Amino acid sequence: MANTTSAQKAARKIARKTVINAARKSRIRTHVRAVEDAIKANDRKAAEAALKAAEPELARGANKRVMHKNAAARKVSRLTKRVRAIKA
Repeated sequence: MANTTSAQKAARKIARKTVINAARKSRIRTHVRAVEDAIKANDRKAAEAALKAAEPELARGANKRVMHKNAAARKVSRLTKRVRAIKA
């Protein structure tokens, strides 16, 4: 356990932030999973709609530093590529 009062406060802040970041990561994974499910089902309209919803979540995750900005950009790029590969 932390010894100083400032270290104790820092530990409390980290605990609160961990819960928030876990929720953010979960939201991102849920949206990405929706896109991947639509891709597997070969449903282009659903995949495009899911991607449109997932893109801001990924950007928000990168902005809030839950994930690296390049990782978010790479994921969006690869999902977009896979969605475009679906035959209309």
